[in-house]
Amino acid sequence: MRQRVVITGTGYTTSLGCTPESIEHTVRHDTPAFAASTHLDGCMECPVVGFDLTTTTGRWKHKKYLPRGAQFALASALRAVDDSRIPQNLLEDAGLFIGTGPNFDMGSDFPNITDGNMDTQSLAALWMLRYLPNTAASAISQFLHIHGENATIGTACSASTQAIGEAYRKIKDGYLTTALAGGGDSRISHGGLLAYKKAQALWDKGGNPQNACRPFNNDRSGFVVGEGGGMFVLESLEQAEDRGATILAEVLGFGVTMDAHTMTAPHPDALYAEKAVRTALAEADMPPDAINLISAHGTSTHLNDQAEADMLARVFYTKDATATPLTVAIKSWVGHCTAASGAVELSVLLALRQRGILPPVRNLRNPCSQHVQFVQNRMPCSGQFLLLESFGFGGQNSALVLKFCC
Repeated sequence: MRQRVVITGTGYTTSLGCTPESIEHTVRHDTPAFAASTHLDGCMECPVVGFDLTTTTGRWKHKKYLPRGAQFALASALRAVDDSRIPQNLLEDAGLFIGTGPNFDMGSDFPNITDGNMDTQSLAALWMLRYLPNTAASAISQFLHIHGENATIGTACSASTQAIGEAYRKIKDGYLTTALAGGGDSRISHGGLLAYKKAQALWDKGGNPQNACRPFNNDRSGFVVGEGGGMFVLESLEQAEDRGATILAEVLGFGVTMDAHTMTAPHPDALYAEKAVRTALAEADMPPDAINLISAHGTSTHLNDQAEADMLARVFYTKDATATPLTVAIKSWVGHCTAASGAVELSVLLALRQRGILPPVRNLRNPCSQHVQFVQNRMPCSGQFLLLESFGFGGQNSALVLKFCC
């Protein structure tokens, strides 16, 4: 028997804040954390300022083995479980699905490599943990005593959205009744920024950092690196209702594809991104005009934004503006959180939904498409059905359809 799947808890660590109140305040006052980089000259970044894992975990001797992205995931997981008020006995056999990316902060561990020799007296005994993809999952399972089915997903910028989708499928198909899913990532380091600068993916026009991230604007010129984490407690609807849980959203459909096009650039026609979207809609048994809100991937790069906008126009555009869904681009507020993108963006939207507002696409003055109804001014958040999109390096595409329940 197929199970309906709901979200009953959220936890997040974002550059906008870690509570609905702080996120709302930042959006209302238009004060995101974009700044000139302290890690690489000429770059910009959007950091989570003042983050300290110990405020969530207390003192923990293994903290030093968690890269910053894993720390975001752990802090967010603990907050999500607390928010859900789920009893410990239901966590014992829960699933755990984490979207994560590589740790590029090599300079911290290997500041002086000579002739390929990395060893120094200061190198930690278990330094490799900072570079293993499953370190976040290992830490979360220890803190929360989770023993069920699990997966660490590394599908680039699509990873945390796919992690939520995989958890949804496992519960829907009866393999699990509870799962913790989401992700955490940070590329705000010398190595991380250098990687994207070399790939010519970053904003390169200088100026005010607040104006650098401009998804879907005609003069966009690359993304601004962000960081953060978001985790969600997913349950079968039956279990959630039995324990009297507060239901925040229902997951209705999931689609995932690969472009098989290039190692970095998206397919120019976004054919397989479109297939992921249509697959999610089909699983949700919903026509395109039932969607009220689209959370676009919106990286602020030339190729992604145009391909995505054209795809959205093909799938959703109608001459009746009231039947065309609104589209937001949360990266214009938090930067590009890479593997954590989908989880962070969903967290922000759920938080703002609680506060009744919808954020505009920042710095959008000349949209690259006239057939996508971009949100250009802050407005009340209405409508129930959300499409969340995440498209990553290597042609990884994930899409989720969700229903807001509060």
